Amino acid sequence: MVQAASKTLTLEEFLQLPETKPASEYIDGKIFYKPMPQGKHSTLQGELVPAVNTVVKPKRIARAFPELRCTFGAAKNLIKLIHLWLSR
Repeated sequence: MVQAASKTLTLEEFLQLPETKPASEYIDGKIFYKPMPQGKHSTLQGELVPAVNTVVKPKRIARAFPELRCTFGAAKNLIKLIHLWLSR
């Protein structure tokens, strides 16, 4: 089950927080703690990512990643770059 923290945060506030275990996500001003993936999830992820990349990578239209974890600091623009890339 995914749990959300109750306080609403800005993206900048979220980016200042330390890494958590389990990993956390920022969605609409709230922090959600991600549960550890189970066997079925890992199996599907392991098959889906290469299948998607086989189609989209040669065309240079997208790229699938099994887990995209970001450590922020000097790389804060990564979210903006990913969003820009996906929205084109």
